[in-house]
Amino acid sequence: MALKVELKPGERFILGDSVITNDTQRTRLFIEGNAPILREKDVMRVEDANTPCQKIYLLVQMMYLSPDPRRHHETYFSVIEEVQEAAPSTAPYIADVNEQILNGSMYKALKAAKKLINYEAKLLSGTLDDQEDSEASAG
Repeated sequence: MALKVELKPGERFILGDSVITNDTQRTRLFIEGNAPILREKDVMRVEDANTPCQKIYLLVQMMYLSPDPRRHHETYFSVIEEVQEAAPSTAPYIADVNEQILNGSMYKALKAAKKLINYEAKLLSGTLDDQEDSEASAG
């Protein structure tokens, strides 16, 4: 089954190790194969990874796009350890990211890492409500 990607004018996406940019009209592509695909809206640039959890997302993204994801593992686990020491309540979110990675579901790991970033943002801004905090602690 082919993946359907609809692109706005000028929108870009990553296909394998290539960046594809749409021309001036909406486009619909049907992509078959196993190459990693990442839409522009889901891409984290190195210069935009300003928080520890954003760095986790960036590392998962690098693993997803890399022909050899293992070369990013050491850095990934180092950042994970730092985050869990600084904010133990992130453990369930990190566990979800790790589970997806172990299952080979790298795109799902990216989605889980986005949830981690959202949780981190609430922690940093102080807008985490009691229910979210207890859900995170419960795992």
